Amino acid sequence: MSRGVIQPSQQKLAEKLTILNDRGIGMLTRVYNIKKACGDPKAKPSYLVDKNLESAVKFIVRKFPAVETRNNNLAQLQKEKSEILKNLALYYFTFVDVMEFKDHVCELLNTIDACQVFFDITVNFDLTKNYLDLVVTYTTLMTILSRIEERKAIIGLYNYAHEMTHGASDREYPRLGQMIVDYENPLKKMMEEFVPHGKSLSDALISLQMVYPRRNLSADQWRNAQLLSLISAPSTMLNPAQSDTMPCEYLSLDAMEKWIVFGFILCHAVLNSDAAALSLWKLALQSSTCLCLFRDEVFHIHKAAEDLFVNIRGYNKRINDIRECKEQALSHAGSMHRERRKFLRSALKELATVLADQPGLLGPKALFVFMALSFARDEIIWLLRHADNIQKKSTDDFIDKHIAELIFYMEELRAHVRKYGPVMQRYYVQYLSGFDAVVLNELVQNLSVCPEDESIIMSSFVNTMTSLSVKQVEDGEVFDFRGMRLDWFRLQAYTSVSKASLGIADHKELGKMMNTIIFHTKMVDSLVEMLVETSDLSIFCFYSRAFEKMFQQCLELPSQSRHSICFPLLCTHFMSCTHELCPEERHHIGDRSLSLCNMFLDEMAKQARNLITDICTEQCTLSDQVGARHTHTITNAPGDFSCLFLYFLPSHFLQLSPTSASLLLLLLFLCLQLLPKHCAKTISQAVNKKSKKATGKKGEPEREKPGVESMRKNRLLVTNLDKLHTALSELCFSINYVPNLAVWEHTFTPREYLTSHLEIRFTKSIVGMTMYNQATQEIAKPSELLTSVRAYMTVLQSIENYVTIDITRVFNNVLLQQTQHLDSHGEPTITSLYTNWYLETLLRQVSNGHIAYFPAMKAFVNLPTENELTFNAEEYSDISEMRSLSELLGPYGMKFLSESLMWHISSQVAELKKLVVENMEVLTQMRTSFDKPDHMAALFKKLTSVDSVLKRMTIIGVILSFRSLAQEALRDVLSCHIPFLVSSVEDFKDHIPRETDMKVAMNVYELSSAAGLPCEIDPALVVALSSQKSENISPEEEYKIACLLMVFVAVSLPTLASNVMSQYSPAIEGHCNNIHCLAKAINQIAAALFTIHKGSIEDRLKEFLALASSSLLKIGQETDKMTTRNRESVYLLLDMVREIDNVSRHDLIDFFSTEPVTHYISLLSDIHK
Repeated sequence: MSRGVIQPSQQKLAEKLTILNDRGIGMLTRVYNIKKACGDPKAKPSYLVDKNLESAVKFIVRKFPAVETRNNNLAQLQKEKSEILKNLALYYFTFVDVMEFKDHVCELLNTIDACQVFFDITVNFDLTKNYLDLVVTYTTLMTILSRIEERKAIIGLYNYAHEMTHGASDREYPRLGQMIVDYENPLKKMMEEFVPHGKSLSDALISLQMVYPRRNLSADQWRNAQLLSLISAPSTMLNPAQSDTMPCEYLSLDAMEKWIVFGFILCHAVLNSDAAALSLWKLALQSSTCLCLFRDEVFHIHKAAEDLFVNIRGYNKRINDIRECKEQALSHAGSMHRERRKFLRSALKELATVLADQPGLLGPKALFVFMALSFARDEIIWLLRHADNIQKKSTDDFIDKHIAELIFYMEELRAHVRKYGPVMQRYYVQYLSGFDAVVLNELVQNLSVCPEDESIIMSSFVNTMTSLSVKQVEDGEVFDFRGMRLDWFRLQAYTSVSKASLGIADHKELGKMMNTIIFHTKMVDSLVEMLVETSDLSIFCFYSRAFEKMFQQCLELPSQSRHSICFPLLCTHFMSCTHELCPEERHHIGDRSLSLCNMFLDEMAKQARNLITDICTEQCTLSDQVGARHTHTITNAPGDFSCLFLYFLPSHFLQLSPTSASLLLLLLFLCLQLLPKHCAKTISQAVNKKSKKATGKKGEPEREKPGVESMRKNRLLVTNLDKLHTALSELCFSINYVPNLAVWEHTFTPREYLTSHLEIRFTKSIVGMTMYNQATQEIAKPSELLTSVRAYMTVLQSIENYVTIDITRVFNNVLLQQTQHLDSHGEPTITSLYTNWYLETLLRQVSNGHIAYFPAMKAFVNLPTENELTFNAEEYSDISEMRSLSELLGPYGMKFLSESLMWHISSQVAELKKLVVENMEVLTQMRTSFDKPDHMAALFKKLTSVDSVLKRMTIIGVILSFRSLAQEALRDVLSCHIPFLVSSVEDFKDHIPRETDMKVAMNVYELSSAAGLPCEIDPALVVALSSQKSENISPEEEYKIACLLMVFVAVSLPTLASNVMSQYSPAIEGHCNNIHCLAKAINQIAAALFTIHKGSIEDRLKEFLALASSSLLKIGQETDKMTTRNRESVYLLLDMVREIDNVSRHDLIDFFSTEPVTHYISLLSDIHK
C-alpha cells in the first residue's frame, strides 16, 4: 500500500482478521450448500434440468463469460426471465459475495506484507493463527467454488435474464465472470497470487516447527512420555499444568496440517531453500492421504501437489518427495493412527476416571483435559475422512469397532467440564488475581520501552485481573473477558509490525505470558466455547452413512454397547456447525440431528428390549421345567412307563419286598398328585432299572432336569443366560447414562424409549404366550399363561437394577389394557382371546353334547364320544384354572367376560320369546289349567318346539354355571388381594333391607357382582335382558311373554324323562346332558325378567313350581317305560330349583306345604334314599 507511514493501530489488522475469518466460514457454508444442491437432481435449480432451456444453457456455458443476447437459442429465456431472476438471485449474489470476500482478503494480505508483520505461533499466537486460518479459508473457498460444475450456467443464466429485463448486464458480472474463468484451476492461480506474500506466509509456517513435530508423534512416544497421565507423577498431581505455548498444546493437528500443506503449495519456493520448511512439508504429507476442505469435501494432497509441481521446471526432486511421502502415508499412516486411537482410549479413560473421583483436579489439570479432547477429536476426524476415501486395498486400519469408546470418554470429559465449571472458575479466578497479575505487572515494569497506547492496554490487563475475587464466583456473577482477549489481539498486531516502538519479537516472554493468561481467562468465561473448539464433532452430520455404520458396529459388539449413548450425544453437536450467513440450513441440520438421535435411541431401546425378551424366554423355560405344564398321565409318560401298572397285579406285587412295594406306592402317589412335566421319565427309568429292562428308544436325547442350569464346575463356564445378562447390563448402562438429551430445542429421554418398547413387547408377549391358534382353536391354559407372565414380570422387575425406570408403570399400562377388549393399538387382548375361546370353543362343545358340567367337581369335563376333543375341558375350567383366569383378566376383564356371556344368554332369551309368541294361545290356556290333567295333556300336544325351549334353557343354564365358576374364582382372587374391601362389599350386600328401592339394590348388586359375590338378582343379566325391550310391544305384553316363558319351561320338563342322557349321577351331582343347569337358568332368568317388568318374583316362581310339579307328577301315571326311563332323575330338577332359589325361598315355605307339592316332596325323599 502506498499511503505513506501509517500507525499500526490504524490498520485494524486484528479486527479485519477476526471479521474476515468469520465471514469466510459463512461464505464456505453458502458455497458448500450450493455445491450440494447442484449435485442433487432433486434440489438442483429447475432451469438447469429443463429440456426447453437445455440448448440455451449449453450456449451460455460455451460462450461464458461473453454475452450474446441475439442468438436464437436464447428465445426460451425471454419467457422465463423474471422467474430466473427471482430463483437464481441467491446463487448469483453468493458468487458476488465470494468475489468481494476475495477482494478484502487480497487487500488485507497486501497490508500485512506492507507492514512486514512478524509471525510466530509461539509468541503472537492469535495473530499468526488468524493469518494462517484466513489463507486456508481463502484457498478452500476458491477450491470448492471451482468444484461447482454449474457455476457458469447459473451466473450466465442470471446475467442473460438481467440483460433481457433491464437492457444491460449486471454491474458485477464482468468481474465475476473473469474471476470464474481465472480460478478454473484455483491453486495454480493462487500460487501466482501469493508470490509477493511468500515471505510472510513462510515465516508463519516455519514457526510451526516447534509445535507440529511435537504434536505429530507416534503412540509409543506418547506412551513413553506418559502423556495425559495424572497419576504417573503423584507428587506433582496438584501442580498446575504449565507450558510456554499453552494455546498450541490443544491446537488442532488437522488445522496445522492444512496450514502446512496449503501454505507451502502457495509459497512453494521456500521448500527449495529452507530445510525446516521441507521437513514440515514432508511430515504433513506422510500423515495423511487427504485433508478436509470443508465438512465432507476432501482434498487429495499428493495427487494435487504432484499435478501442480509437474509443470514447474526444476521440481523433479519435490515430485519424488511427494511420491515417497504418499507411499509412506499409504503404508504406515493407517497403523500409526490406529495405535494413537488405542492409546487415547486408555488415556482418556484414566483421565475421566480420576477426574470423576477428584473433580478438584480440573483446576490445575484443565490443560490436560483440552489436550485430550483435541487429540481424540483429530484422530476421530482423520479416521472418518480416510475411511470414506480409502486409497489402499487393505481396509483394516480404517475400520475401528472401538471408536465408540473413544467418543464416549470424550463425552465424559465434556460432561465433567460442564458439571464442574464453577470449580474451574474458582481456581482460575484466584490464579489470575494472585499469580498472573503479579507476574505480568513485573514484566511490564521491566520493559525498557513502552509506548503510551501499549502501556494503557497492559495496565488495563493488570487492573482487570487484580480486581477478581472468589466472591464473584460464589455470587454467580457472569464473567466476560472477550474485551481483554481482543485487546491482546490488537496489542499483538501493534507490536508485530516492523518499526514498532515495542516489538514483540524482542519480548517473547511477554507474548508467552499473555498467551497463558488468555488461556486462564477462557477457563473462567468461555468453557463452552473451549469445548466446541477442542471437541466439536459436528462433522458426523455430513457422514451419516459412516455414522450409522459405526453405531451398528457398536451395538453388535457387546463390550462396546455400553458406549452406544455417545452417538445420540454427538447429535447435540450438530447445530454448532451452522453459521448466521446461511440460516436456511439450520432447519435441515436440525431435522437431521433430531432424526438421527431418535433413530439411535430407538435402536438402543429395541436392542435392550430384544435382550430382555430373550432373558424372559429363558426364564419362562426354566419356570416351565419346574411347573406342572403339560403334565402327563402315567399312560402318556415318555418311555415304557406302563410297566409300573404291572407291579400292581397280584402276581407281581407279591414278589416285591415290603420296602420296594412301599416305595412303589409312594412313587405312584407322587406321580398322580404332584407329577411335573419331566417326572414321568425319571420314574420310568428307576422302575426299568429295577427290572433290568431296556428303557426308551436308542438314540433318544436325554432331557435336561430342572436345576442343571445352576450346576457349574467353575466360573469360566458361561451360559447363554449369563451372556444375555452381561449384554443387557452393558446396554442399560448406556441408556441410563444421561437422564435426557437436548437436541435443537428438543429434549430426548432415553429411558422413555426403553419404557415404550417394553410396554409394546410385553403386550405382544402376553398375547403371544396364549398360543392361540384360530384355525385349531388351541389356547394355553390360564395357569400356564399366568406362570409365564409372572416369570416375565420377574425379569422386567430386575430391569430396575440396571435402569432408573418405573417398571410398575409398565405393568399397570400393559396389564390394565389386557383387561379390556382391545388394547391402545386396537389389537385383541388376552381378555378378548379367552372370552372368545370359552364362548366359541368350550361352551359350544358343551352345547354339542361333548362336555358336561359336573357340580361336584366344579368343572366342565369331557364326555366319551366318537370324536375326541383336542383339549381337556377340565384343564381349562377347574377352580385353579378359573382363579388363574381371574388373576390374568382382573375384575374388568371378568366383567367383559360376564357381559359377553350375558349377550349370548340374551340372544337365547330372544329366541325363547319368539317360541312363546308362536305358542302364546296354548300357553295362556295351560297357565290356568294346571289342575286339569286331561286338559293339560291335550294342550301340551298342541305345543311346538318343546325340545328347542329346553335346549335353549339348558344352554342358558350352562352359561350361568360357567359364570358362577368365574365369579367364585374372582371372589377368591380378590379376597387374597383386597380382603378388607371384599369383606366390606360383602357386608354391605348382606345387610340390604328387603324394602330397599330396586334401583338402589341393583347398584349394590352391581358392586357385589364386580367383586365376584353371588347376588339374588344378577345385575349383568338384568342389563342384558333390558336391552331387548321392543318399541312395538307394550310393557304389559312383554310381561305376559315373560310369564308364559316360565309356563312353557315348566310344562316342558316331563319330556326330559325320555332322554337316555337324563340319568342323574350322584357322583357328579348332575346329569350328563347338563339338564341340572336348568335349575340355575330358571331361577336367574325369572329373577331378571320380573325385576325388569317390576313383577313379583315370588308369585311367578310359585306359579312355575305349581305347573312344574303338576306336570312332573303326570310321569308317574305313564306306563311307557321309554317315556319314563329317567323320571326319578327329572324329579330332582324341581328340588334343585328350590335349593338354588335365593329370592323366594322363605316365601315359598307355605307353598311347599300344599298339595300336590307334598306328594312330590315325598317322591324326592324316596329318590334321595
